[in-house]
Amino acid sequence: MSDGMRVDLSALDEVIKKLWTLLDDMDKAGETSRYRTDIPMTAFGKPGVFLEASDLFNAHKETKGDLEGAIKGLHGLIDQFGKSTSKVKDKYTEQEYANKSQMGGNSGGSNGKWD
Repeated sequence: MSDGMRVDLSALDEVIKKLWTLLDDMDKAGETSRYRTDIPMTAFGKPGVFLEASDLFNAHKETKGDLEGAIKGLHGLIDQFGKSTSKVKDKYTEQEYANKSQMGGNSGGSNGKWD
């Protein structure tokens, strides 16, 4: 028996799939925040009549930018974590294949020689 750890490659696959799904959702959220949250200045009232209209419009614009920045940052983090997890899974897969090859192939048995 080995004293080493065993890595569940199917669990890593599941994590990677969930990360890519989350990344796709973040893309959709980014598109929504960028293109579907614009509010024209006139929606806040006439600047000359409603004195706070400009302040409200600028606050909306600033908040929209903050939201887009947060989504972009999360997108980058999820992308980086997904790529790193995929690389780790690939390394474990390569090591598992190498271990099986050293132990007589995928059959788990001997190669038929009795030295």
